[in-house]
Amino acid sequence: MKIRNMLFDDLSNVRKLWKEVGFLLSESDSIDELKRMLKHNQNLCLVMVEEENNNEIIGAVLGGFDGRRGWVHHLAVKQSHRRKGLGKKLMINLVSAFKSMGVIKIKLEILESNEEIIQFYKGIGWKLRNELITMSLDLPRE
Repeated sequence: MKIRNMLFDDLSNVRKLWKEVGFLLSESDSIDELKRMLKHNQNLCLVMVEEENNNEIIGAVLGGFDGRRGWVHHLAVKQSHRRKGLGKKLMINLVSAFKSMGVIKIKLEILESNEEIIQFYKGIGWKLRNELITMSLDLPRE
């Protein structure tokens, strides 16, 4: 297994992985939007590849930095490779990249119904923040 920075050429396979694990992809997960994410966060978007299997992407995570906080988006590991610590390895690499930038707080959002993922993050040291409410505004394309 090798972890490296995500490339534009990886995006179709990363989207395929996300679909395989059941992510509901939105317009913000389009190839064009993901390219924009990569341009702004080159060292924070990672893939895990299986070198002995033609560099197949078996894991991926998007990290973003807004100038103040680090953000984690769409951590996924291929179903057949779960429960081997690979998601944790991806997060260790991402957290290390954030630390090298001087980031002191990293945040993420999880659907309340996704208990398995909530437990995963608790197991690697993340704290659940029940006092926060997330709101969003979808802007129309012009």
